[in-house]
Amino acid sequence: MSSSPPASAFTPAFTPAPSAPLHLAVALDGAGRHPAAWREQGARPGELFTARYWADAVAEAEAGLLDFVTFEDSLALQSSSADGPDGRTDQVRGRLDAVLTAARVAPLTRHIGLVPTVTATHTEPFHMSKAIATLDHVSRGRAGLRIQVSQLAHEGRHFGRRPVPLPEADSYEEAADHIEVIRRLWDSWDDDAEIRDVATGRFVDRDKLHYIDFEGRHFSVRGPSITPRPPQGQPLITAATAASTAGAQGDGSAAHGLIARSADVGYVDVPDADGVRAAVTEIRQARASAGLAAQPLHLFADLTVFLDEDAPAADARRERLDALAGTPYGSDTAVFTGTSAQLADLLQDWRTAGLSGFRLRPGTHAHDLPAITRGLVPELQRRGVFRRAYEADTLRGLLGLERPAGRYAAHPAA
Repeated sequence: MSSSPPASAFTPAFTPAPSAPLHLAVALDGAGRHPAAWREQGARPGELFTARYWADAVAEAEAGLLDFVTFEDSLALQSSSADGPDGRTDQVRGRLDAVLTAARVAPLTRHIGLVPTVTATHTEPFHMSKAIATLDHVSRGRAGLRIQVSQLAHEGRHFGRRPVPLPEADSYEEAADHIEVIRRLWDSWDDDAEIRDVATGRFVDRDKLHYIDFEGRHFSVRGPSITPRPPQGQPLITAATAASTAGAQGDGSAAHGLIARSADVGYVDVPDADGVRAAVTEIRQARASAGLAAQPLHLFADLTVFLDEDAPAADARRERLDALAGTPYGSDTAVFTGTSAQLADLLQDWRTAGLSGFRLRPGTHAHDLPAITRGLVPELQRRGVFRRAYEADTLRGLLGLERPAGRYAAHPAA
């Protein structure tokens, strides 16, 4: 058996060209990533649990021609402690359901991708497959999901169906099975399974619905789905490295393996360009080892941003937010504080490490989301590295991903 090539010799079949357009997404969460974001002028804290608030945030992202937005979610209250609720009353606590929020926003948008977060550890893949398929139908092909695992004991106690937390490797193995079941269920209806012929009284061709008969360590699912195949065939699957998942800890290798084997887009949490290169190399090598090197995989770096017209103003605003929070802001991602031009320099530098794009986390939605769409985007457009109009009607299309054929289409139903 041949050994894996050294990192210096590794050349994956799919690598974004330096001249390829840059892809941008934003992560939406509460009033923004900073704990005091809800106290920022214009933050609209009284509207955080309304559909209008989220519709406006996504509309702003779409006006900036961004590829997609992600909606953060969890199955426990936000907390500064990994051991349970921290009892704090000075920070945003509580969330709307991410999938339902995306579905509500979908008819109000036309181009931008909608990617809610799903915690695989405590949800059933059958339920999530039809929820995301429904979102894809409602949005006419702009759905995805961001899969995460949870190793929070207090979150697991909300369900009580097994001991928690699971070992890290088991959590990611289960997430991989979760994704595989979802993908098979999306394919369990052929594209032309629906006939809808009033004259003959045939609505569906039963021979074009398929059992998936998945048997694994974590799930046993027969199928088929109850929801017709999504418009994209396979909505976008995205996953994060360990630091982004709900309480997961570790060196990131298990999360890198999940991205390599199962995702269309992976989010990389790293502090600098050297960290990007190391993570990209590890993920690409793992994908090659799985025999998937030729299959497209976009890698985005996660970056929390505080933007202003000049660097001192950005620093001052962040310091003012820190004072309101009572502690300096810390993040599981790299944090950028400065101008749009300086951020554009950093993005162009980091992308040479093998990235397709970036998922930006606004420090505050009220200030930093418009700074991204109205400051950073025009700067990148001036440099010729970002789109000036949407080029596709689906999320897969925006990312240059083909619509896959159904895996069961050539086979008769069981």
